[in-house]
Amino acid sequence: MNFPFYIARRYLFSKKSTHVINVISGIAAAGVAVATTALVVVLSGFNGFTDLVASFFTTFDPQLKVVPAEGKSAPADDELLLQVKQLPEVDIAMECVEDQALAVYEDKQAMVTVKGVEDSFDELTSIRSLLYGDGSYDLHAANLQYGIIGIRLAQDLGTGARWHDYMHIYAPQREGQISMTNLSEGFVSDSLLSPGVVFQMKQSRYDNGYIITSIDFARNLFSLQGELSALELRMKPDADISKVKRKIEKIVGGKYKVMDRYELQADTFKIMQVEKLFAYVFLTFILLVACFNIVGSLSMLIIDKKDDVQTLRNIGATDRQIQKIFLFEGRMISMAGAVVGVVVGLLLCWLQQTFGLVRLGDSSGSYVVDAYPISVHPWDIVLIFVTVILVGWIAVWYPVRVISKNKLKEKRQ
Repeated sequence: MNFPFYIARRYLFSKKSTHVINVISGIAAAGVAVATTALVVVLSGFNGFTDLVASFFTTFDPQLKVVPAEGKSAPADDELLLQVKQLPEVDIAMECVEDQALAVYEDKQAMVTVKGVEDSFDELTSIRSLLYGDGSYDLHAANLQYGIIGIRLAQDLGTGARWHDYMHIYAPQREGQISMTNLSEGFVSDSLLSPGVVFQMKQSRYDNGYIITSIDFARNLFSLQGELSALELRMKPDADISKVKRKIEKIVGGKYKVMDRYELQADTFKIMQVEKLFAYVFLTFILLVACFNIVGSLSMLIIDKKDDVQTLRNIGATDRQIQKIFLFEGRMISMAGAVVGVVVGLLLCWLQQTFGLVRLGDSSGSYVVDAYPISVHPWDIVLIFVTVILVGWIAVWYPVRVISKNKLKEKRQ
């Protein structure tokens, strides 16, 4: 058995001559446990919000999206894109045309993103589950073109779920210059009818400014006949998205970019990751301060056990072994705090997930979810545990080494 560890374990659980040492040791362990619990709960809270946002995006965004590396459009009959469509892992491949335009309804107007899609869009995404109104999911019928708009855009334009007049859409000409004497010649205009429904993503980017319509309407509006802005893909259920992504990247080379759902919303997720990193660093500093309580406890323990130290030296223990005793003591206190903190943190996360103890607001339906979302990621728990052990080791190593060394010199003198 490791001699310093054995003695340290005995010291940890034995009664001290001064009761306050036990109290301070308990407070030190409790401080580490509280800081560890905070790390588990806060990081799991960030994970919960990240997963919640991802769940909204995945309702609308494709699993993979192939876009031109340069420019806004590419030929729809490009051989590279045809190879991608024919991959055995691809279940649905849909062409898409998307760009900015101006929407005008009666006396109101708004800048919008017109997304022209094929009829398979409702199979590629879960758009039908996002629709509200007394109409149906229709993008075109005969020569009529329909537009499904976001619920906030409908409020801004005053259309409601169904509008009874044409909504006029204007987009700049792709070629030529706009004449200041006749601005109308510099724009392509077309009109949309209402299918009687709007969609609600509960994400301002989509609800405030998106119009979903047929790809023929978008190609005509943006003068992109025979072209596409993106090729959106849904994989078969047994396909590995990451492997298919790498496979497609090899096919298209540098001509196209292949993006998954997280890359499509890279700005949002990067912000959330930075916030999570700052929270982790901030709580780690709090943990470091809590670990300094262990130094105070060990300092008093060294003084309390000065007679035992002399006895240990008499039976052959070296100064290095005696220093290790108190180092092990500090590490065991931080380890105990880490274990208790992780267990309590996981318990609080489970209670929040199960019962929603901390709620977002009093009025039901005002928020996307009623209670703060929590998602425990195993690697975060591993990171937290390793962080606590390392911070505890760093916090006690140098102070304990100096204190024990000075006390040993005093005893010899």
